Amino acid sequence: MAFMEKPPAGKVLLDDTVPLTAAIEASQSLQSHTIVRRYSDFDLLNNSLQIAGLSLPLPPKKLIGNMDREFIAERQKGLQNYLNVITTNHILSNCELVKKFLDPNNYSANYTEIALQQVSMFFRSEPKWEVVEPLKDIGWRIRKKYFLMKIKNQPKERLVLSWADLGPDKYLSDKDFQCLIKLLPSCLHPYIYRVTFATANESSALLIRMFNEKGTLKDLIYKSKPKDPFLKKYCNPKKIQGLELQQIKTYGRQILEVLKFLHDKGFPYGHLHASNVMLDGDTCRLLDLENSLLGLPSFYRSYFSQFRKINTLESVDVHCFGHLLYEMTYGRPPDLVPVDSFPPAPSMAVVAVLESTLSCEACKNGMPTVSRLLQMPLFSDVLLTTSEKPQFKIPTKLKEALRIAKECIEKRLIEEQKQIHQHRRLTRAQSHHGSEEERKKRKILARKKSKRSALENSEEHSAKYNNSNNSGSGASSPLTSPSSPTPPSTSAALGLSKRCKERDICITSTSSTSTTTSSSLASCKHRGTCPALVSGCEWREPRGLAQLYPEFPKRNSEESQNL
Repeated sequence: MAFMEKPPAGKVLLDDTVPLTAAIEASQSLQSHTIVRRYSDFDLLNNSLQIAGLSLPLPPKKLIGNMDREFIAERQKGLQNYLNVITTNHILSNCELVKKFLDPNNYSANYTEIALQQVSMFFRSEPKWEVVEPLKDIGWRIRKKYFLMKIKNQPKERLVLSWADLGPDKYLSDKDFQCLIKLLPSCLHPYIYRVTFATANESSALLIRMFNEKGTLKDLIYKSKPKDPFLKKYCNPKKIQGLELQQIKTYGRQILEVLKFLHDKGFPYGHLHASNVMLDGDTCRLLDLENSLLGLPSFYRSYFSQFRKINTLESVDVHCFGHLLYEMTYGRPPDLVPVDSFPPAPSMAVVAVLESTLSCEACKNGMPTVSRLLQMPLFSDVLLTTSEKPQFKIPTKLKEALRIAKECIEKRLIEEQKQIHQHRRLTRAQSHHGSEEERKKRKILARKKSKRSALENSEEHSAKYNNSNNSGSGASSPLTSPSSPTPPSTSAALGLSKRCKERDICITSTSSTSTTTSSSLASCKHRGTCPALVSGCEWREPRGLAQLYPEFPKRNSEESQNL
């Protein structure tokens, strides 16, 4: 199926792993995706999340004075902090309760009821199976449900039925999809958990496996019970303790071997995490090979979609292996990815593998191959003893369909990474442009620009005004012969006139007694001052731009006087 081809009707385009963020705003500024929630809705959500065992910072309820403006502003900050804590927690942000609270339009369906309908239709054609009980919320996926099963003629044997609908990465045709699903029970590998029964229709798939009382590798790390809800098991473990070094080496080598087997077969996986690794004694067995066929998004998609160098399913598996190795080593997932510095580990060989998969340099430059990890000192000396021969025959036609579907999955990932990168750049630019430092810089530049324009305008107006004064005084002065010398007093007057012009003092001659006037003013040495006027002189007060142009800003009057 081509990448841009119209998806089938049963395919769910919504990616449940896309992280949601929430911002509480005033009702006047709500835009686009808007939900209205009362405090009682927050309280109900908080009570539902208590099963996780986390202390969430929900602001307390207030009965009296709860309409005060200051109290409302304080509560808004408290609720925003509450939402931030929830949405930054990887497990809480993916649970159905939070998704329905923040996005009720896309998560309004009752997925348990839908799963029961599909399973009931299946039992009509397969009467030998019987449901013992639903295993409510034991997994993290919203659209994947589990039921404890038994065979009627073998009542003591317990099995697990998993049902899931199609995801946004389903690019196989319906015929190829159903053929590949039915091939899964024939897959035999010492490190793959065997599928007992598998079937599919145009909108979902149903698989049955044996129920394991010990649970998964994540249950071993967190000391939890397999049947408990996912939030209760893994959100707040009672004791944080990693595995022993030999367990880390053995389990890691087994998981890498099965990943290499799938990559060599051209079978896409991309869903490695501790809950998808079943423990059978001292052997790890991989679960949920059907997820990539169903087109379901990965548990760690919100992590590796941030890094453009992790753009193939092989590199996705290696990055997810880094998460799994970190959890086995330290007993908890990493707080942030990429990881700047790693805590002390049982061996430096463990840190070397973690640095090659989770460090800033690795996420920036790309992941190593599975073969390269197998050659590293942590796993190269592990001896695996197994007599079971791997077997998984895929017809050539289906191999080609898998190759095309794999390319389509990777194209969607690359496009999503490109959009995230562009959005991150835009957000960074907006944050920088709106910072307090940038605002101050813009204010200083605007002030300098206004001063410069005011200076240019003042010079222009002064020049115009001086030209008009010179033309007026020249018309009233008496004519002299070219050969007659200029009286000294007249020269002094001219020099004084120049100095006085620089001090915003305007002198106009009304008669031929300008010599006396000039000599009388020649002793003026103080700025803006003048001795007693004599006859024939007219005193005009200093006129700057504030007098000539009343609209000119007063804060520039001193500068104009200096000019």
